[in-house]
Amino acid sequence: MGALMVAAVLGTTAVKAQKLNTLSAKEKKQGWVLLFDGTSTKGWHTYLKSTASPAWGVADGAIGLNQEAKKNGAPGGDLVTDAEYENYELTYEWKISPGGNSGLIFSVHEDPSLSQTYLSGPEMQVIDDAGHPDGKNPKHNAGELYDLIKAPSRPAKPVGEWNSAKLSKKDGHLTLWLNGVKTAETTMGTPEWDALVAKSKFHDWKEFGKHAKGHIALQDHGDDVWYRNIKIRVL
Repeated sequence: MGALMVAAVLGTTAVKAQKLNTLSAKEKKQGWVLLFDGTSTKGWHTYLKSTASPAWGVADGAIGLNQEAKKNGAPGGDLVTDAEYENYELTYEWKISPGGNSGLIFSVHEDPSLSQTYLSGPEMQVIDDAGHPDGKNPKHNAGELYDLIKAPSRPAKPVGEWNSAKLSKKDGHLTLWLNGVKTAETTMGTPEWDALVAKSKFHDWKEFGKHAKGHIALQDHGDDVWYRNIKIRVL
């Protein structure tokens, strides 16, 4: 490869790197904002804590959970947004470790009586479908509305690659996409929603899916996981 071609490739790579965790002029005009600035955990805290645990670190433009840090004494726990949201579009990218499991949990009601984010918030699954035992369970695959709706296909990329996810929530109406494929659609608070919950593991969880407004959480499920380009637009 010639010197000019090498320079061109390096230049293209640099441009791509600069675009991580940034907003285009068009996105800004449309009302999008960054939930993750690419360099810190500003705007986030560990669930039921005032600050973010150092187990959640930032490197290479991604916010990630480091299990090694937990082994060295850093407390774990789900990371949640400082702010609460009700009607919005959310886009983000995720990458999971081999055999790993995590999730993006939304409409989280933060209350000391609820020890975990998932006791109130539904989850968009993040998982290594092929490498984690839960990947063999229906409604537990990557991109699915966890334990509620089975996706028509498995659009997740191989473990170690970045996946692009989108969640839309407007007046309780939910639509989920993974890598451009719609994986779920339903409306919270309707008879349809109640029927889905009744058939799930959440059927007797009194606070599950009951809060129209809540925090967005990145789950600590005991495995390394990374998130980046987390953007939200309030509707």
